[in-house]
Amino acid sequence: MDLRDYIAAIPDFPSEGILFRDITPLLADGAAFKEACGQMAAYAKERGAEVIVGPESRGFIFSCPIATELGLGFVPVRKPGKLPRETVSYKYELEYGTNEIFIHKDAIKPGQKVVVCDDLLATGGTIEAAIKLVEELGGEVVGCAFLIELVDLNGREKLAGYDVKTLIQY
Repeated sequence: MDLRDYIAAIPDFPSEGILFRDITPLLADGAAFKEACGQMAAYAKERGAEVIVGPESRGFIFSCPIATELGLGFVPVRKPGKLPRETVSYKYELEYGTNEIFIHKDAIKPGQKVVVCDDLLATGGTIEAAIKLVEELGGEVVGCAFLIELVDLNGREKLAGYDVKTLIQY
């Protein structure tokens, strides 16, 4: 199955000059979504993952079925004010400003092998921040899995030293 067939290209969204890669056709097709999650789950298993971490919000879409397929736990990385217990956070730079993400302080056990999953690898900032949080808690990031990679945005550079798996590259 060619997963590219299930990604829509939307010109000039959200602003002129941007070609947006829309994953919703893939999500709407049960076989395509199962295939994508299955490939990412196989990668996580191969890497020896003990838990799956996913950033809000589209990372949840892929991380939860991957964790379920492997019988592993899922740990959310969230925006400010979304997690009810004690957290640790990481602030990172965006093109225009900053963002901050959070994880529960007890979510990752020291030495636990983690695969971080998301829908898209673009500049790599969010995943780099998620990795910093996992490592601050003593986890070992054994891999990063993405449905799509936008190669020209050089996100892999921020993830140098980590194993990265992408199913589709543009």
